[in-house]
Amino acid sequence: MPRVPSAAAVRIGTLIADERERRGLTQDELAVLAQIDSSNIRGYEKGRALMGIPTLVRIADALRIEPGALLDGVTSDMFPVTASDRRRVG
Repeated sequence: MPRVPSAAAVRIGTLIADERERRGLTQDELAVLAQIDSSNIRGYEKGRALMGIPTLVRIADALRIEPGALLDGVTSDMFPVTASDRRRVG
């Protein structure tokens, strides 16, 4: 999980929170449904952490939406390029 929020993490977190609230669920209820610790749900929704694909799929399943819906509006330029990435390219 990244320590510095990326624009992608913030966007995905906003989509999770919006969908959770639309369905009338609390963060704790979503955590139980997705079998994820509620502190992780809070971190994801605040954009402090970016989950892996298996977790994204579990959250989407718990919200009864397609996983791709949680990536709406996310583009590659929203992810930070690390020094390690730059070394591999250059």
